[in-house]
Amino acid sequence: MSLNSLTAEIRNNWTPEEIKEIYEKPLLELIYEASQVHRKYHTGSEVQVCTLLSVKTGGCPEDCAYCPQAARYHTDVKVQALLQEETVLAAAQKAKAAGSTRFCMGAAWREVRDNRDFDRVLGMVSKVNDIGLEVCCTLGMLNEYQAQRLKEAGLYAYNHNLDTSGDHYEKIITTRKYEDRLNTIENVRNAGISVCSGGIIGLGETDEDRIEMLHVLSNLPEHPESVPVNALVPVAGTPLEHQPRVSVWEMIRMIATARITMPRTMVRLSAGRTEMSLPEQALCFMAGANSIFSGDKLLTTPNPGVNEDQLMFQLLGLSPRKAFKEAGEVVA
Repeated sequence: MSLNSLTAEIRNNWTPEEIKEIYEKPLLELIYEASQVHRKYHTGSEVQVCTLLSVKTGGCPEDCAYCPQAARYHTDVKVQALLQEETVLAAAQKAKAAGSTRFCMGAAWREVRDNRDFDRVLGMVSKVNDIGLEVCCTLGMLNEYQAQRLKEAGLYAYNHNLDTSGDHYEKIITTRKYEDRLNTIENVRNAGISVCSGGIIGLGETDEDRIEMLHVLSNLPEHPESVPVNALVPVAGTPLEHQPRVSVWEMIRMIATARITMPRTMVRLSAGRTEMSLPEQALCFMAGANSIFSGDKLLTTPNPGVNEDQLMFQLLGLSPRKAFKEAGEVVA
């Protein structure tokens, strides 16, 4: 399979065999090809800087085996009610001042309910949008009406990860079905909201599971505008607390394969960066990652601080991507 055949057009008809062939390429060749694809569709030195804030923490009824916010697990996460709007807006202003262009609000809900808390979130979305940030939310399952309300409030993007393959999914989560996740993504898309959907590696899945997850994402009618690639951060008290950490090489394979199969997509180097050296992160950017979360916490797990990321950008010659730039805009 030649690079020209890979980049001739944006495809939504990848076969698992084709993705497997890409995923299993010799690592340096894979990085090189992904880098070429990346520079065809994006400015190579541009990285989207995002901030993620937990606006409602803990007490979730789901049983996601990796998540310290599940009420049934005994972790150090303390339940916190929905934050006040003033607190959220102050965090958004701080994020913008530090260089973030996307502000994501996460609530530990199984699903959105049409109640006063959702109305408050809609107000937050509107006010953060007024600040000039791309507003993203991750609130659990949505129906089409709720997605439309978020769109009307000014929501730019909605995150709803697949997490893993359909086959491996039931070993990680039993409180909702894989199809529920796909339905939420469809509702978000139908409302005209940008889709952010990726997964986590290190959940005990096989390479075939990883390839299948990428197969599902790359064969959606429209590719997600953002695909986060997370490495599991094992948390004491969760069923996966003793799961071994994935290597940077596994992260690079996922990032590079996502970049080649979804050329216009923003591929986000997400959870797990605290375990990576600066050279390892640089290889991830070379392989096609062009989005990060900045700030010392991702919901409840640690993340490199703003100062560390600013130094990394300076050393690597990276620059923050402007807000509201068209996803995957072709570079002349």
